[in-house]
Amino acid sequence: MALPALVAFAMGLVWALTAAAAQIQCVDAARAGARAAARSEPVPVAVAAARSVGPRGARVAVSRRGDLWHVRVEADAPGPGGLGLTLDAEAAALAEDTVHGGDFAGASRPRGEPGTDRHGARAYLSRTVPGAVAGGAVGAAPGAGPGAVPR
Repeated sequence: MALPALVAFAMGLVWALTAAAAQIQCVDAARAGARAAARSEPVPVAVAAARSVGPRGARVAVSRRGDLWHVRVEADAPGPGGLGLTLDAEAAALAEDTVHGGDFAGASRPRGEPGTDRHGARAYLSRTVPGAVAGGAVGAAPGAGPGAVPR
């Protein structure tokens, strides 16, 4: 009597793990599609990006509301005895064409003022400095001009 119960429990556990894996794929697919749409890729490209990451047979919907691109991914997870689930996930990303001023955080501050990026790290916008070279180093030797490398 314990063996059939153990087999049923194991099958239910495998089904739950499969459904959880498909849910994670839906989340990843929605994020991939939202990133593609936010980069101003055409909608079919964003849909293809989401479908390539999502579970087989996933349905993808892309829409724009205001400054955000929304991508919704739905997939059916078959279950035992017709107890299937409909899994879904949605992701949103800020459209690139709405970011002004070139700041990492998307705020419009005057160039050269310090700001923070999306992760809270300090970021500085580029500013042309006389005597500057690639990488932001400034010539330190007397008479060092543009392109001089400090020693």
